[in-house]
Amino acid sequence: MGLLENKKIVITGVLTDASLAYGVAQIALDEGADIVLTGAGRALRLTQRTARKLEHPNGDAIDVFELDVTVPEHGIAVREALAEKWGRVDGVLHAVAFAPESCLGEDFMGAPWDDVATAMHISAYSLKALADAFVPLMGDGGSFVGLDFDNRQAWPAYNWMGVAKSALQSVSRYLARELGPKGIRSNLIAAGPIKTMAAKSIPGFAAFEEPWDGRAPLGWDVTNSEPVARSVAALLSDWFPATTGEIIHVDGGYHAIGA
Repeated sequence: MGLLENKKIVITGVLTDASLAYGVAQIALDEGADIVLTGAGRALRLTQRTARKLEHPNGDAIDVFELDVTVPEHGIAVREALAEKWGRVDGVLHAVAFAPESCLGEDFMGAPWDDVATAMHISAYSLKALADAFVPLMGDGGSFVGLDFDNRQAWPAYNWMGVAKSALQSVSRYLARELGPKGIRSNLIAAGPIKTMAAKSIPGFAAFEEPWDGRAPLGWDVTNSEPVARSVAALLSDWFPATTGEIIHVDGGYHAIGA
């Protein structure tokens, strides 16, 4: 029996087969879960195309639903579709983040509020939006897992996305407090840098990846998403029944080393 046998999992954030969420989707399938993917806007077609690359043990097609996290009606529509399809949801992967160009790079002071608000809405408040959508289908408990990047320090180029990640961490803690009495957990994985489409949009991404392997005690491969995917699968499973509001580092140990 797989780690996620018969679990019903919603996975956001799959764009290409290099996406961290894609690795999670494949691990979830391998471990026995039923999954659906969500996408939004012009990227929806990318998600639909990439879904066909996933290897379902039964050869079944993977359903893809439109879910723009800034549109509450989308969440309602997907919830209603899954209520009919599955009757419940056991877990949700939050792998949604976006910041306008002005929010990234080396000019922290140059980002206007409207752009910062967009980054905060899509990258942080969206976790609450997913809870709005799917908590009603988690009658017997469930698990939200978000993909994070440790923002205890200021990073080069990351700027307002780093601030948004700090907000995401806070949202997760408050959801843990709010949803704990329902048996629903909320946790984050603070992943090391991986070469994804999202990473390519960050100016100066090389400043993250170049020193990581040398400093991380376990080493780090920026092309291998499997360690992150396996950790997400564990948090989506029943093997962490008393863990919530937590941030688990999957970064080769980089965060623990001062120099």
